[in-house]
Amino acid sequence: MPTTRIRGVLMFLSVLAAVAVVLGAVVQAQYAGYRGKTLIAHRGASAYAPEHSAAAYKLAIAQGADYVEQDLQVTKDGQLVCLHDLTLERTTNAKEVFPGRSRALTREGRELTGWHVCDFTLAEIQQLDAGSWFDPKFKGEKVLTFQQAIDIVKGKAGIYPETKAPEVYGSLGFDMERLVMDVLKRNGLDKPNADPKTPVFIQSFSAESLKKMRQSMKVTLPLLFLFSERDRDTWMTKERMSEIKTFADGIGPAKGIVSAKPEIVPLAHDAGLSVTIWTVSSTPAVQDVRDEMRKFLSLGVDAIFTNNPDQFPRQ
Repeated sequence: MPTTRIRGVLMFLSVLAAVAVVLGAVVQAQYAGYRGKTLIAHRGASAYAPEHSAAAYKLAIAQGADYVEQDLQVTKDGQLVCLHDLTLERTTNAKEVFPGRSRALTREGRELTGWHVCDFTLAEIQQLDAGSWFDPKFKGEKVLTFQQAIDIVKGKAGIYPETKAPEVYGSLGFDMERLVMDVLKRNGLDKPNADPKTPVFIQSFSAESLKKMRQSMKVTLPLLFLFSERDRDTWMTKERMSEIKTFADGIGPAKGIVSAKPEIVPLAHDAGLSVTIWTVSSTPAVQDVRDEMRKFLSLGVDAIFTNNPDQFPRQ
């Protein structure tokens, strides 16, 4: 074969290889549900305003969040509300407004005493002050419904709901996964890229919840499987990553797992999974939040949950 032809073939092959790399990167980014390094406002801008309040969500958007997180609980009358805890007393004045409504329930194998969300109707919960516990200047902030959260965030950032304790609510007769998808469908957000300005990523610590959505309900939105340091040895193998891939598009390990075992990042990427860590925030142990986030991004993580959206390093 003439030398010029050989050179031409080699050049053509090199171009094909480059295109394959680029396309592979694009497919991976789309499959992971992210477009570049991604900032997720953990319960909103919760370092500066009451978690899951309208104030926290609006501030997170103003601070440039790519996604705003919603932890979801279910009320007595089957409405989704944005609260991290199964009970109301830490972040509202439920003790004062509804004295005598506390009770002990067995939740996930342990007894939990408090003002349980599932014991109150939405109308009752929206009587509560969800801001004063954080700072008196936030007095009057209300517990938001999932719909109210979407109304605040839609078109300005992504939605990042979590099915919290779905087995607990399942035992009470609620289908949390169906409730979540019904709300998303009503808002035209139940399919990937349905609204490019409002991407959606669903997360859960429950593998069964994610399996139900992906395998039974045929949910095509990206799904994130969260796990804590307690479970890191269970999931940190090549075989388990392949298993996760059957029901999720990414893993969400606690940040301590990645600090101690940074090899989990390439392990997940090799399985086609994105890596999202939680939670980087200002604490006595973390004085420079921006530097802490840079450290994790340098390890290859794709996204970070943070209470301090304004500190996310874009460059």
